[in-house]
Amino acid sequence: MKIAIAQYSVERGLPAINLEQIESFAEEAAASQAVCLVLPEMCTTGFDWAKNRELLVIAQEQLEQVAAFAAKYHIAICGSFLEETENGNAANTFYFINSSGGVEAKYRKIHLFTLFREDKHVEAGAGIVTANTELGTIGCSICYDLRFPELFRCCALAGATVQLLPAAFPHPRLAHWQTLIRARAIENQCYFIAVNQCGQEGHGDTVGDIQYFGHSMVVDPWGEVVFEAGEDAGLFVVDIDPQLVDKCRERLPALSDRRPELY
Repeated sequence: MKIAIAQYSVERGLPAINLEQIESFAEEAAASQAVCLVLPEMCTTGFDWAKNRELLVIAQEQLEQVAAFAAKYHIAICGSFLEETENGNAANTFYFINSSGGVEAKYRKIHLFTLFREDKHVEAGAGIVTANTELGTIGCSICYDLRFPELFRCCALAGATVQLLPAAFPHPRLAHWQTLIRARAIENQCYFIAVNQCGQEGHGDTVGDIQYFGHSMVVDPWGEVVFEAGEDAGLFVVDIDPQLVDKCRERLPALSDRRPELY
């Protein structure tokens, strides 16, 4: 099975430019016979707290455009998007859109990055989400979630064989990124697909300039790195073997050897 990873610099507060990039990636990924295109965190807007209210007005329209790309090129597309909640607040929401343009999964980011003041501008999610998709049963997560292993264990116990994580991880935490992705894959015996932004994003007096390091990764259930990008933008098509998850879990039954009654 082929999956496509779109690692790029999200233009902050400029959804028209980002949507143009996304359509180009979708067309190229479909031509490469990829089943799914995975996008980074806040893939259409970036993080522009000052323009959140303005951007929320067109957030649904942006999502519908991405769904139209999925249907046009017959490829599933997933990533995280700005979304307006029922309370009128902003949310950082993962969507998995199938190859017909329908929504298969929706997950709002549970763990908000307080160091970046995300908790001051975004409403936190309140539920863990897994879903049956073209990739098999997926677990949904976003960026900072990576540091909270309980989420991924819950996804694995709910049947997830592929974990998806769109992100905007910056320097100087590359070593954390690489280590935690492999750890989450090993301890849950699943494929872990993590797609990161690259390039620089300026936030003025709020947090200053941020340099995202890319290094999007695909790690298999044994913890082997199937693919790791560098820091440059690009579309990368990676082969994964869905049957490897069952083989790994049968050969090393760590999940069934758990002692939850003692934890």
